Amino acid sequence: MNTIVIGSGGREHALAWKLRQSPECGELFSAPGNAGIAQVAELIPLAAEGGSGLVKACRERNIEFAVIGPETALDAGVADQLRATGVAVFGPSREATRIESSKAYARRLMTRENVPQPGYEVFTGWQDARRHLDALEQDGVAGAVVKASGLAAGKGALVCDSIDEARVAARSILVDHQFGEAGDEILIEERITGPEASLFVLSDGSPDASGLITLPAAQDYKRALDGDQGLNTGGMGCCTPAPLLTGEICADVLENIVRPTLRGLARDGHPCQGCLYAGLMLTADGPKVIEHNARFGDPETQALLPLLASDLLKVLHSAATGSLRGIDLEWSQRKSVLVVLASGGYPEKYDTGFPIEGLEAAARLPGVTLFHAGTATGEDASAYVTRGGRVLNVVATGDTYGEARDRAYAAVAQIHFEGCWHRRDIAAEMIGT
Repeated sequence: MNTIVIGSGGREHALAWKLRQSPECGELFSAPGNAGIAQVAELIPLAAEGGSGLVKACRERNIEFAVIGPETALDAGVADQLRATGVAVFGPSREATRIESSKAYARRLMTRENVPQPGYEVFTGWQDARRHLDALEQDGVAGAVVKASGLAAGKGALVCDSIDEARVAARSILVDHQFGEAGDEILIEERITGPEASLFVLSDGSPDASGLITLPAAQDYKRALDGDQGLNTGGMGCCTPAPLLTGEICADVLENIVRPTLRGLARDGHPCQGCLYAGLMLTADGPKVIEHNARFGDPETQALLPLLASDLLKVLHSAATGSLRGIDLEWSQRKSVLVVLASGGYPEKYDTGFPIEGLEAAARLPGVTLFHAGTATGEDASAYVTRGGRVLNVVATGDTYGEARDRAYAAVAQIHFEGCWHRRDIAAEMIGT
């Protein structure tokens, strides 16, 4: 089966790497891909959001199946355009993607379906938002979360410790256009507390949400600095399976969060054929949804796939063609820890084009897999340079979290480029387990 992976990050490298292992995989392509993906797939120099170009490329190369990674491509309607030409697609329609691309829509759907979530209000004007924050302050509320409703590359949620800070955040989004059009509408949400975890399900779009497969839960580290301090990022590391999500909690999440959300999308006429990602906070009152995403997580996917023993191509194609019932996945019982290596200055302004050293030495270490995120080939085709904010995902597996963590950081120590930095506390709380 000729297959294309659409996207250019670490998530797409992990997907291509795993799909390439399938005996059913014919020719494998990626658009636009990155330097790491080029090791396992033929790159097509087309933007992930370029639907008409991708349709033409699939026709010319007899591509039968597409796996879409980034939310920007889904929001651009690439899945719809490819499906219209007969290509099987793992990835929801543009309308179903609104569960991620419009946080206001997602909150309203979850309210209708009685999905547990924080309290919220939606605003399009600064003065109304300011008056709401003034009222919260008068009621003695200590803080809030201010979110751009649209897509903001995982950086659109500003967690504010005070109402004054929330006023600054709301004004920066609505008036100063910090996130561009993504911030034309904002949400001001109740600040809830508790540990965070992510649960992913594969869905075949069945109206009653019966055709789904649950993946192992992952714990993401979103803040830039150790101790969960600093700015929000696209993710600085993760570990899986997340011990916080016990079997009992997972069953609760499936029954009260995942299935109602999928049924709600189907009720709106937009069933989800792809991956639904529930970003959760485990509060004293039970799990609540921080956000939903309509695709595989990044970097969670990179940590998960080295543990998968089953044929990824077969199961994703089954989801795309509406037939997940009766399919089970086999997973290694090992633990996985991922550390992101980032460019100096990320998640704000950063420079690129710096040579990357030590990749071969790191990849030789036991249990280690490297996934490229923001890389390109240098003047020497065998050399790599930095091309993005999150440059590399260093993944290691082990019998325990401690072993996996030690292996990951041993590999990190082998890799160097100008400005390279990383969090040093990924999975630190898992030591001894």
